[in-house]
Parts: sequence; C-alpha cells; structure tokens
Amino acid sequence: MSREVFPHLYEQLVALAQQGTQGEQRITVGFKTNATCQRLAQVEGLGPLTATAFVAAVATPQVFKNGRQVSAWLGLVPRQASTGGKTVLLGISNRGDCYLRSLLIHGARAVIRYAKHKDEERYRWVRQVRQRRGVNPATVALANKNARRLWALMREPPADRQAA
Repeated sequence: MSREVFPHLYEQLVALAQQGTQGEQRITVGFKTNATCQRLAQVEGLGPLTATAFVAAVATPQVFKNGRQVSAWLGLVPRQASTGGKTVLLGISNRGDCYLRSLLIHGARAVIRYAKHKDEERYRWVRQVRQRRGVNPATVALANKNARRLWALMREPPADRQAA
C-alpha cells in the first residue's frame, strides 16, 4: 500500500516546491519594479519579502496620522492595563497583521544578532536596550522602530521627485 501512496505524495511535494519557487520569483519581480519597495529594503533587517509585504499591507500611508499608529496597527506596541490613574504596560498587543509583524520581528532578530559586532550609534542603541530589557523586548523594540521608519519612508516622496 505504501508503494501506491508515497509516489503520489512525492508528486504533490514536487508540485508545491515548484509553486513556492514561482511565488518567490513573482515577489522578486514585484520588488525590483517597485521603487518604494527598493527604498524600504535599505532599512537593515528588511529584504524583498518584508518590503513587498509592508507595501501591500500599508498601501496608503496617509491613512495613519503617525508612525506610532502603524506600530499599534501591527501590534508592536505594549498593551495597557490602566486603572486609577496608574498606567501599567504589558507585552505587545498582538493585534493586526500577524504575518507582517512576524516578518518585522524576524528581521529585527537578525539585526540584533549582528549588533554585538558593530560599533555604530544605531547598534549601540540596540545593545543598550538588549542589556536593559533582554533579547525579546529589544527585538520587538527594534521591529517597532523599523515599522515607524518604514511608514516615514513611504510617506516621503522619492528623492528624484523632490528635486523636480
């Protein structure tokens, strides 16, 4: 019976792998043809997949008043449990687009991994947050910062259009 089942399962696995490769190629083509995606990918920890996902999710950045609203929309800001005038901040809210949030967090995790070997201002900030709060809160803080930066990059017109 296994000789009948396994060849069919293998064919399905090969077909899925081909579909995955075709999907990656479409994302790469979309990334290379979109100037906004190119600009966003210059932020450390972002590649073609995250840049295209951010552009697709935040199609019109003018909807958000500021970068913090984008971070809150993605669930990258602390939950609040406030009562009696006392503000208590908990973990991240986990609301919003979980796929994009996980892409931003994984990109931030990669930056944090290599931050200990670099001696630039932005890496010093990452190391200080990591030392003060731990790895996971530092990762979320950097993902939050990157989301705000991406929103700002999407809001500003490209440099070649500013000169015209």
